[in-house]
Amino acid sequence: MPEDADHADRAGNRRTVHRSCSLCEASCGLVVDVVDNQVVSIRGDEADPFSRGYLCPKGVALQDLVADPDRLHAPVRRRADGTWEPIGWDDALDLVADELTRIRDRDGGDAIALYLGNPITHGWAPVTFIPMLIDALGTRGRYSAASVDQQPQHLLAYLLFGSPLLLPVPDIDRTDLLLVVGGNPVVSNGSIMTAPDMRRRLGDLRRRGGRLVVLDPRRTETADVADEHVAVRPGTDVWLLAAMVQVITSEGLGHPGRARQFVDGLDRVPELVRDVTPERAAVVTGVPAEVIRRLARDLAAARRAAVYGRLGVTQSVYGTAAYWLVHCLNILTGRLDEIGGVMFATPAFDLPVIGAATTDLIGYDRWRSRVRGIPEFAAEFPLATLADEILTPGEGQVRALVLYAGNPVLSAPDGRRMEDALRDLEFCVAVDHYVTESSRHADVILPPTTSLERDEFDVVFPAVSVRNWARWNPAAVRPGPGELSDAEILVALLGRVWRRTPRFRRTAGAREAALRRLFPRAFVAAALRAGPYGLRSRGPVRGLSLRRVRRAVHGLDLGPLVRQLPGRLMTEGSRIDLAHPVVLADWPRVLAGLAAAEQSVPAVEYDLLLIGRRHLRTNNSWMHNSARLTKGRSRFTMQMHPDDAVERGLLDGGTAVLSSPIGSIEVPVEVTDRLMRGVVSVPHGFGHDRDGPPTSWRRAAALGGASVNDVTDSARIDPVSGNAAVQGVPVRVDPGRS
Repeated sequence: MPEDADHADRAGNRRTVHRSCSLCEASCGLVVDVVDNQVVSIRGDEADPFSRGYLCPKGVALQDLVADPDRLHAPVRRRADGTWEPIGWDDALDLVADELTRIRDRDGGDAIALYLGNPITHGWAPVTFIPMLIDALGTRGRYSAASVDQQPQHLLAYLLFGSPLLLPVPDIDRTDLLLVVGGNPVVSNGSIMTAPDMRRRLGDLRRRGGRLVVLDPRRTETADVADEHVAVRPGTDVWLLAAMVQVITSEGLGHPGRARQFVDGLDRVPELVRDVTPERAAVVTGVPAEVIRRLARDLAAARRAAVYGRLGVTQSVYGTAAYWLVHCLNILTGRLDEIGGVMFATPAFDLPVIGAATTDLIGYDRWRSRVRGIPEFAAEFPLATLADEILTPGEGQVRALVLYAGNPVLSAPDGRRMEDALRDLEFCVAVDHYVTESSRHADVILPPTTSLERDEFDVVFPAVSVRNWARWNPAAVRPGPGELSDAEILVALLGRVWRRTPRFRRTAGAREAALRRLFPRAFVAAALRAGPYGLRSRGPVRGLSLRRVRRAVHGLDLGPLVRQLPGRLMTEGSRIDLAHPVVLADWPRVLAGLAAAEQSVPAVEYDLLLIGRRHLRTNNSWMHNSARLTKGRSRFTMQMHPDDAVERGLLDGGTAVLSSPIGSIEVPVEVTDRLMRGVVSVPHGFGHDRDGPPTSWRRAAALGGASVNDVTDSARIDPVSGNAAVQGVPVRVDPGRS
């Protein structure tokens, strides 16, 4: 097969392309059948060594995105009356560069902000070129979806291991006990744990005699296949985890093992958690003290074990402290960097190392947000304060926004205020496939090609994978005439901004030409040669090249996770400071919160706690215009325990009004015993039919539902990481219209 073959079998106008899915972290292998440049079918690739034929419904729906009649294929500009008119690429890019540099030159770089949605992690170009654009514009106003999701994980990875991208993941295929706290990996297929076909992997865990334990306020799909489900009150994970650490340290159950050689501060942990006893934790978490003790003892006694925490842990006002305790449990019981514990991937494109070598954006609390004084992390501010920066006058006020692959009106807390902020901007450019609830407020929309219409090399998710792999993803179909990829859009925009920036003007042409020449193939090829499987590798896989990766039609299996510490650490002296000053400084707040929770009287007005919910057939708001994924009964419901429903006179299938101090939404009621009492659950990403100018995704707008972020408060954050605290939100539920 020639090197430039796209891994396709050609027969007339029919061909078959092998690549991976780009809709969630699982990165499942696809077999894409194409006839006359049209995708006719997508199925799981049984020869993929990682996903082994598994594919969830989202992967099949990729063809809906390619063929969607509502999708934009060329730039559009908003007229004064709010309607849209086509505009050529050169004119559109010139307009964007003119406006951004005009505002920068008038008000300074910080008058421009960028919001980056999570789709950027599925392409090499945004990850590579957006930092260059930030530098060219001279702004510190970077915001992303990470700060409504996982920022505590990245912050602790930086503080403990030296890089926000050094994220240990459970060695799920070899563990004997997996403790899942506030996560639903059967639906997410991991989430900061790339692991396609999680249901099979968890089944394999149990078939080999292992145990799965889930701690969650809701009996999730993962809890359905677990050995044990423990219901825990939302927002109290920090005290449950602290009590487990207290049991392990007070009963002498800790056995850090090899970690003693490179972990400092182990002796500080017992004193921090000394007073967080299982009895105190039981009062606030709803988990009996004897259950907390048993969980801790079982974890310590297991031959191989791993603790995995996700949104229930990170999306709370104690997100950083709670996730630090996840690390404490894994380290104190000797699970860090051990087979069957939590380990670091060895990606062929070594993103943590490359990121450290190519950018100076990594750091913490080097500056603070203008309005609320929240620390930056990795040159990024929390999304929860973006509306403040736009709406609050004064020096440094944000007047222009680059909205890249994101829909913050639906995904940011206090979405109505975010929408007010977008309306208030002087200029906004969106890079998006659709006119969405957010991009409808842009002045220009630049639509990129879809993932199936461009070559890709995954540079992000192999870094958090439960097994090492590499894959080149060839384009399955040719884009239409004049359509541009993310890379082409960003390089063209960069060139224009450079030419309008004095310090770059003389070298702008050479810089742009170099980007077009080097990226992506030459850069990826060089990174692979210099990476852990490259020419200097001493492991079983060596001499890895882009040519070899491209020839591997179904992807390359690079083996299981291996021990890497302390050599993998990027901290000073290659050591882990478990008692990091940032964590210690926040600990009094954790203890004060426990004391307050013990004494608190149940609220009369806002007496329920709101949590989110994820569905296998949805991916935030991305795919709500897909007929395949949105058919059948509505997935937008408020789940509520039967006793809570009876107390409020609510019936299954009826309507209720869900309220918080900042707003209210109308929700259909689903009465179910899958939730613990006092908790309600509403999925996010809905509410496409909200008032305002029309959007372009007609099916999404017809789905109904409401945005749960119209009742979440942007003032509720973890003050250490800035992550939005959208779990455990106090709410009230009243009967709706009959």
